Amino acid sequence: MPFEAIGILSIGEMGFGIAQLLRAHHYRVLTYAADRSESTQHRAWLADIELRPSLQNLIDESDVLLSIVPPAEALPTAERIITAASARHLVRDSPLYILDLNAVSPATARELAQLFRTTARPDDLRFVSGGIIGSPPHFTKHPHHDHTHLNGTHTPDTEGKKKGEEGEWKKPALVVSGPDALPDASLAAVLNMRHVAPEIGTAAALKMCFAALTKGFTALAIESFTTAEGFGVLPELRGLLGEYKPAALGMAEHGVVGMPSKAYRWVEEMREIGRTMQEGAGFGPAVFNGVAEVYQAVAADPVLGLEKQKAGELRQRGKTVEDVVGCLQGSLKGKTTES
Repeated sequence: MPFEAIGILSIGEMGFGIAQLLRAHHYRVLTYAADRSESTQHRAWLADIELRPSLQNLIDESDVLLSIVPPAEALPTAERIITAASARHLVRDSPLYILDLNAVSPATARELAQLFRTTARPDDLRFVSGGIIGSPPHFTKHPHHDHTHLNGTHTPDTEGKKKGEEGEWKKPALVVSGPDALPDASLAAVLNMRHVAPEIGTAAALKMCFAALTKGFTALAIESFTTAEGFGVLPELRGLLGEYKPAALGMAEHGVVGMPSKAYRWVEEMREIGRTMQEGAGFGPAVFNGVAEVYQAVAADPVLGLEKQKAGELRQRGKTVEDVVGCLQGSLKGKTTES
């Protein structure tokens, strides 16, 4: 039977984007958000996401449950799911598929799989390990066309068409690996899911290597821009990048202004990348432990740290490169003075 009810933990920026994508394709989307802010719950309600009264009820009602939480919460969330599933009242005709999409190392992915394998019955829960590569799903409208009839009369397109008819969904790639996969091919297609290998942890490794290049570069840009500001040469740095490395400038500026509300999530993700590099190639974890410190500095900043969990339109600070580096200059120099 095709899946109809998709549970999501939790409705952050990525979870909300995936929820909107699924609702546009007529799936029921459910979440448990009693432990989230009132604004998050209100956004979910406005987007027609069903707010369930408990985690156990969410598990009872869902055909598949997507886990999209900060990396540090991946294991505790898995334990909560297993505990709630073992106490549920409904007898399922088919197992609940747990699609773990958290940004963790292959070792952590295997640990999660082992947890489900040893503490949950396969008839109850099936574990699928994966990761998300790319930005949250969003709908891009096509430009309105000139509706001119053969007789020369013009009819303005005042109402537009339904989503999917005048635009397209830009989706991240959901990479998964392991012996199990979602049995619903239609849902897998909607989610842009790609099964990359039969071993647990391979998809996690792919996710970590991708994030190392993108979020690692953003961390370098944060340090470089903030340091250049300290020496009074930030405009000159950006000018020279624009002249000699324009693609790098665009990527750096986009990353720096986009990361303040996510930095707290990326601290542990960088450490997970360090573990991945150590397992896969023998590199020490020091480089990405250092990158984690960069994001920890942003998350701990008294101004930028308050942007955590805010939707893009609600953010107040850190929306320009100058504001980001100005905030960090103040907080980091303050710590240096105190020490």
